[in-house]
Parts: sequence; structure tokens; C-alpha cells
Amino acid sequence: MRSVPGSINIKAVEFPKSPKATALDPEAPAAHVVQLFNQALDEKDNSALAALFTEDGLWRDHLALSWSFRTAQGHKAIQDFLHDLASTGEALRLQSIALDNTAPTRKATNSFLDASQEVHCLQFFFTLKTTIGSGQGVARLIEAGPGDWKIYTLYTSLQQLDGHEENVFQNRPRGVQHGGNPGRKNWSDRRRAEKSFEDGYEPEVLILGAGQAGLTIAARLKALGVSSLMVDKNARIGDNWRNRYHQLVLHDAVWYDHLPYIRFPPQWPVYTPKDKLADFFESYATLLELDAWMQAEIINSKWDPQARRWSITVQRQLESGIDETRTFHPRHVVQATGHSGKMNKPDFKGIHDFKGHVICHSSEFRGAREGQAGKKAVVIGCCNSAHDIAQDFFEKGYDVTMVQRSTTCVISTEAIGIGMKGLYEEGGPDVDDADLIFHSFPTPVFKANQLGLTKIQSKHDTAILEGLEKAGFKLDKGPDDAGFFIKYFQRGGGYYLDVGASQLIIDGKIKIKHGQEVEQVLPHGLRFADGSELEADEVVMATGYQNMRTQTRTIFGDEVADAVADVWGFNGEGEMRMLWQRTGHPGFWFHGGNLALCRFYSKFLALQIKGIEAGIYKYEDK
Repeated sequence: MRSVPGSINIKAVEFPKSPKATALDPEAPAAHVVQLFNQALDEKDNSALAALFTEDGLWRDHLALSWSFRTAQGHKAIQDFLHDLASTGEALRLQSIALDNTAPTRKATNSFLDASQEVHCLQFFFTLKTTIGSGQGVARLIEAGPGDWKIYTLYTSLQQLDGHEENVFQNRPRGVQHGGNPGRKNWSDRRRAEKSFEDGYEPEVLILGAGQAGLTIAARLKALGVSSLMVDKNARIGDNWRNRYHQLVLHDAVWYDHLPYIRFPPQWPVYTPKDKLADFFESYATLLELDAWMQAEIINSKWDPQARRWSITVQRQLESGIDETRTFHPRHVVQATGHSGKMNKPDFKGIHDFKGHVICHSSEFRGAREGQAGKKAVVIGCCNSAHDIAQDFFEKGYDVTMVQRSTTCVISTEAIGIGMKGLYEEGGPDVDDADLIFHSFPTPVFKANQLGLTKIQSKHDTAILEGLEKAGFKLDKGPDDAGFFIKYFQRGGGYYLDVGASQLIIDGKIKIKHGQEVEQVLPHGLRFADGSELEADEVVMATGYQNMRTQTRTIFGDEVADAVADVWGFNGEGEMRMLWQRTGHPGFWFHGGNLALCRFYSKFLALQIKGIEAGIYKYEDK
């Protein structure tokens, strides 16, 4: 199955044989393991630390141990990882952990490793202290023998830097200086000056893009006292969603999609319409006082390796219609243009000969027209956008055909809810706790869990899946049958979260043309490789996007693009490639993904940037 070039197809673990019995008092074995763990830390005994894990146990770390995202599996790999950190000449950064009982979700509890709830484990949250800050983690223990509890998965994460805490709650700004201050400006005057970067004031971080990626990293940096400026070619914040096809509604539920600091209100719909999300983005930027230059673009960039600064020339159009050009010298650039790059728009033979109403990429499509009953539409592609667009055409009375060139992973929204149960749902845990649980699974364990979950979800969706196959729609269940999440992480697409189009395909209301590539665009249709033809008045190519790195090359040049690797997909340890961490080019970072990934990983990206700015570490440090 195709994935992003260079992405590793991570092997799922075989779950350990765990006794069926559960701990009568889950806190007791958890406290004992924490005690032994801290003892090994105090004694700087890496062998003792590794021995607390099962033979095939996994330790996933996000910045608590090093400035990289790492996963080590098995005693030797864990020991080698810890030894490698010690080779820097510094003591292990992690100092201690402590049970966290501050919320019901966080307390030690009996749980399961697998979706079928057959492999028992004991799960607990903990807080941690390091030499540079504090954090949180999640552990899962299994009973290796009677009363002998071992760590099967351990997740450690840095959450704040000592002396550089976020300006929230007890650290919130005062908002005013009481007393006599001649010539002081009010809040509105100060904001106007900040947004315009007047009097030589410059951002420490320039962010390219003002969608969910740009907004979340700008918000995180602001909370850490790091100034940033978002640069976006659109006219308004939110236009990256507002300008998409007319009927677009998010396929992810609201509980999964919250942004940092300001969450969607309780009356927010389960599935968010694109224009409503766009307006929320605009309000979010206003309320959090995030600086953005819209109708702006980078026209020149250069990295100075000696000064460790960029020279970035930005041109924007002011409300008056006048163009303004400014050159900034940030220490960091974050490319926050989504996890994809340029639109993948095939240059089919004869494309300029098309005489129909429109032939365009899905990102250019604004919606099916009213009053076109009987017109023929062809959608090339078979994932989320393709289905939504085909459904839009059908609802406007078109005769619509979807061209499916490869298999698609299809799952109903109800089946997704099965997988999200207990995490992202009404009445579920706080979203930050849900994130910790979700991301605490090392990828090999997560994949094994998804293998079982996909079977359960597919059983739930039996009628839909069988109906699609009878209609000639070709299906897959993700890499190694591990479902849509794994396909998303490995490929960035290739799936459809069903919101109604599947039944239209089953009923023959959306026709399917499978397995043939387009050979030529005809004046009034398409010819395929097998010689067959389809009439078309409108053609939409829902053919996805190129790698994010393609935009890097276009905007920042070959020197930067050649210094980094392709974005997205798994590395050998099951961590995502390039995103949210050091890229190989100092001062250059990638940030992207869906709303949930941007929410979670923006914190780690901001901590890395703040760590450099505060002199806590250098870019080359481990």
C-alpha cells in the first residue's frame, strides 16, 4: 500500500500474555514501581531503570529526556538510549516522577492494552521533574508474575521550563500599570503598534501560514513570551477554510478538535461547518492578540549561519490598497502551511482543450451550481474531499461519477466514535488528559491496538462495506489492516470518514469508475487508459497535495529544502518525520496536521523554540 516516500511501515507489537486478574488496589503496584524508578534515578543506574520494563517494553519520550522525539523498545534499546544521553557528559535530565491523583482520569486504574479488552494492564498518570522543567507522563504496567508488575509502556513529556512558565492562570498579565504614567498608551494603542511592528520592533519567530498550525504555534509562543508574526496570502484569518468547497463540514467531532487555551463552547455543533470554523479562527486570533499580516507573502529569505538569524522580506497589501514591504530578522521561521505542499494537479494531455464549465483541483472548487440538473460531473479521486464534492454535485441534480484509481479506507462516523469512546466524547476526560492517553501509546503498540479496533469497526460497518464492494468501490483497511489512523499517519490521506456519500454510491446515485488512469482530457469529457470515455461538463481533481517540502523549496530555496527531508510518515522509531521538531536546518521548523495534532504538538514546538531563546540549549544539543 502506497505511503509517503521514506515512511516506515512500523511493525505492530504482539501483546504480552497478561493474567486475567486485575489489581484490587491499583495504586499499590503503581506506587511501588514509582518508588523503584526514583531509586534507580537517584542511583543513576540505567540498568536498573531498564530492568523495570518488560523484555519488550517501550519508552516514548517527548523532550523530557532529550530535545528530540524518541521511542526505545526493549531492555537493550532503552539502555542504549539512556547511555547515549549520558555520553554528553551531563547527568540524565529526568530527576523524579510522582503519582498524579489530581483527577479521576489520572488515578491508577485497571485498564486494557487492546481494543478487545483481553490484555489487562494497570494505567496511571504521573508528574515528573527534570533539570530544566517539569512535565507529565503515563505508564502502563502488566503483571509479569504473581505480584511482579513491570512497565510495558512509559510516556514522558516536558510540559514547562523552569522560570519560563506560560502566562496563564496565576501567571496571567495584569493588563494595566496603576499609578501616574505620563504619556502611557491604552490597550488599543499598544495593540495597534504591536500588530504593525512599529519603532523597529521585530518578531523573534516568523510563521508562514495563519491556519490551525499557524494559530496554535503563535498562541503557544505568546504564552511563553516569545513574539511572533504570522504571514498569510489570504485576505482574512480563516480563509484557508472559508475559501474551500461550499458544503465542507469537518469530519472530526468537536471533542477531538479543540484549540489550546480557548475551546469550542458547549453549544458548538458536533461537526463544524467550514465557515463557522473560519470565523472561530478569526475570533481566536483577536482574543489571544496574535499578530498576523494578511494579504502578505515572503518575497525573499536568507539565513545567516554566523548571526543565526534570517533576513526575511515580506510584502503585504494594506487596507488602503497600498503595498508595504518590510524586512525582518527573526531567529526562527515556522512553516505552518499544513502537512501538505502544493496541490497535486495532474497536467493531463488535452486539459486546455476542455470545453465544459470547469476543470479544476478540489482546492479551487467553490461548489456545485444550482439549476444544473442533468449536467455530468466527474470527480477524480476517492477520499474525503472527493466524496464531499460528489455528494454536493448529486444534491444539486448532477449526474456524477467518481473515478477511483486506488483503494480507499472507509469508516463511518459511528465507528469512529467506537474508537474515540472514553477519550474524545461528551462527558469524557479533559481534552489535555485525553491527548496524553492517546499519544502515550508508542506507535508499535498503537498500531496493534488499531488492528483489533479496525476489526470491531469493520464489523459495525458491515452493511456499508459490503454495499460499497457490490457497487464496485474498492476498499482497504489501512496498512496491514490497521485502519484509517495508521493510514493517515503513514500517508496523510487515502481514507473517507463517511458522512453520507457511501450510501449514495451503494444506491447508484454516485457512479464509480475504478482502476483506470485518465489518459486524455477531451473537449467534453475524459478518455481513460483502457480506451473508455466519460462525458463531463465539469471535472474536479481531488488528487491531493505534494509533500510540504515542495513549498519549502519554492519559498525558501534549494539550500533550505535540501537541508531538510520529506515531511510526514513514520521514522524507524515510529515518530513523525520532520514535523514539530528540529529539521536539520537551524532556525527552520515545520508545523502542521489536523486540529488535534496542531493542538498537542504545538506545545512541544514552542518549548523547543523557547529553550533556544532562553539559552537553555543549543540547536546542536541532544
